[in-house]
Amino acid sequence: MKYKVTHTTRYEYTEAVPVCQNIVYVTPRGTPFQNCTRHRLTIRPQPDVSHRRIDYFENVSHILSINKAHRQLQITATSSVELSARVPVDEKATAAWETVRDGLPVDRTKAGLDTYQFAFASPHVPFDALLSDYARQSFTPGRAVLEALADLNGRIHTDFQYDPEATTVNTPIAEVFHERRGVCQDLAHLMLGCLRPLGLAARYTSGYLRTHPPEGQPQLVGADASHAWLSVYCGDLGWVDVDPTNNSFPTVEHITVAWGRDYSDVCPVAGMFVGGGTHELTVAVQVTPT
Repeated sequence: MKYKVTHTTRYEYTEAVPVCQNIVYVTPRGTPFQNCTRHRLTIRPQPDVSHRRIDYFENVSHILSINKAHRQLQITATSSVELSARVPVDEKATAAWETVRDGLPVDRTKAGLDTYQFAFASPHVPFDALLSDYARQSFTPGRAVLEALADLNGRIHTDFQYDPEATTVNTPIAEVFHERRGVCQDLAHLMLGCLRPLGLAARYTSGYLRTHPPEGQPQLVGADASHAWLSVYCGDLGWVDVDPTNNSFPTVEHITVAWGRDYSDVCPVAGMFVGGGTHELTVAVQVTPT
């Protein structure tokens, strides 16, 4: 499947901003199932300093510095991406989740250590006994890891309501769990908070959804904006993407941009500015099959 993705972030300021600095994560990364064949980043006003870097998690980011007065900042990323389908797996035929868990701390290879680092708490995903207890209703003794993961994914999708007005980027997952509502970022953090205390490795993934579903199928929640889901290490299967917002295992409709411990590692646009008075932020994403 081939897509063209356009992601525009615009800041409007009531007063002039003399200087701002940003780090931007809007470049789709390469994976075994994804290839970004073209990418262009356009910034207005043009930055005085701009450079591309590969971060600790091997995501592509851009560092921007604008040192002249401006009342508007617009960042537009245009990408062409190719996705390939994944082979379906029998959930019940996968290894027991305890087997996957027990293999993580004893694997001292580079790949093993890179995986195991995602089994620990992070700034937006502290450990909470309430979340691990909730997860254990799905992760019963000896259950196949993918079957347990599908069950937990479905329960979160059923038990929690998608509500863009309920939270902010700083809402703790304990509050999300109590209120039973949030956005894709919250549900991804929540599921990470369920899995990591069990000893499983799970990472936060940012990206996009296609905006035009196949004929007769409903629009996916999170389209026309940045989206978030997670990937869980499942032993011999490797990393498996899971989307609790849409109760799905992503295949050719989820475009991966970056991954990390949580949102704080891969925020699409983050930084600081001086002055500016108040500001208004608008984000528009268009994913078009080609």
